Amino acid sequence: MLHSIKSAIFKMSSLFTLFCFSWCALIPSPVLAEISLPFLPTIGDRVELSRRYEPPIMQGMRFFANDPFRFDFIIDKGDSVYNDLAFKGQADTLIKYFLTSLTIPKEDLWVNLSPNEKNRIVPNAFGITEMGKDMLAQDYLLKQLTSSLLYPEDELGENFWEKVYFQAQQKFDTTDIPLNTINKVWIVPEKIVIYENTDAIYITESKLKVMLEEDYLSAKASLEEDEQLSGSNTVDKALTAGGNRQTVEARKLTSDIIRQIIIPAVEEEVNHGEHFTKLRQMYHSMGLATWYKRKMK
Repeated sequence: MLHSIKSAIFKMSSLFTLFCFSWCALIPSPVLAEISLPFLPTIGDRVELSRRYEPPIMQGMRFFANDPFRFDFIIDKGDSVYNDLAFKGQADTLIKYFLTSLTIPKEDLWVNLSPNEKNRIVPNAFGITEMGKDMLAQDYLLKQLTSSLLYPEDELGENFWEKVYFQAQQKFDTTDIPLNTINKVWIVPEKIVIYENTDAIYITESKLKVMLEEDYLSAKASLEEDEQLSGSNTVDKALTAGGNRQTVEARKLTSDIIRQIIIPAVEEEVNHGEHFTKLRQMYHSMGLATWYKRKMK
């Protein structure tokens, strides 16, 4: 129990990009091949949405000003029941995530399995850690899931394609148009709320946000340059770059429907689904490590 607690919202800009991925066919990576995790689906397998699940997670920590390398970690067991040995294994993994986040520079805490960037998969120092390998595995699983959600014989995919073709017919009087189903997606921290007192901190709320790359870049430009980029500006920029208006508008139409149907389902899965328990575990450990580095530097 924490006493005399004061609240503070801790915004982790250092974790602004966890990883990005494209909705397109996966190209096998030698780095991913070295992981060989048995729970990963094979390339091309369809992945369904999973049940809600709360994993063991690092919920907080006590620290000691006179002994800065001593930590007492507060770990929530979540929905599972573990014997002592199994729980120790889970705790050890969470602590490794914390120590990796504490020692690897913040600019190197990312992975990227984009087929167009085969030479930019993971920084070397991060890639040899358990956390780096687990994050790569989560990125791979995310690709498989989002591709599966576009499958037209499932409920979400059927809804997606019905809206795409209906709106295309309404707007262009034809459905014979190029449609953009390859969108880079970014996962970024939305918020993490930490309560703190003189010798302990505790995470009370956390959430990850899923967004299209164009929205991420627009928000980033707004923060860095104090300007807002609207959807029409995006179309104008594409036209200025030499795009065909119908092609550009058709791709924007597809992106808009992805935002309405696919992105919310992915975001729900990332924040609550069983598939991405490791991602949420990493997020908490990274949050506590980032707070600690800033507080104790």
